[in-house]
Amino acid sequence: MFKHILLATDGSSASELAAKLAVKLARLQGAKLTAVYAVDPYPYLGIGDTNPMGLHAYLSAAREHAAAAHAAVLAVCGEPQPALPVELRLVENLPVVKAILETADRDGCDLIVAGSHGRSGLEGLLIGSVASKLVSQARIPVLIAR
Repeated sequence: MFKHILLATDGSSASELAAKLAVKLARLQGAKLTAVYAVDPYPYLGIGDTNPMGLHAYLSAAREHAAAAHAAVLAVCGEPQPALPVELRLVENLPVVKAILETADRDGCDLIVAGSHGRSGLEGLLIGSVASKLVSQARIPVLIAR
């Protein structure tokens, strides 16, 4: 049924659960798997003068976190043998939801799998929910793991 699954990962325990689900589905369906880690644009751009050192430190930390998140996905793909091939993507220049949706569209994915942190109420309103935005904005099915 699914030919290309996009896994949205952020290195959290929720995205690890989503990775396990995406890998299981990819194995069952014989589907290709792509894991995307999206870095929110630097939070201070456009607010006065930006500090180039702050931007560098922010991107450096984000890239390290992305590498760890991708390593966790690779570990899930390697169990059990044989390992499931996965294509790793890092998107740095778009807001998270837009990065996930554009990657899914560009790569011809037919399912997005993402984890939910379970934020609701005021916290969900203030921080926003990537999962709920994916569900409401995606043109393809979205599976949310909790």
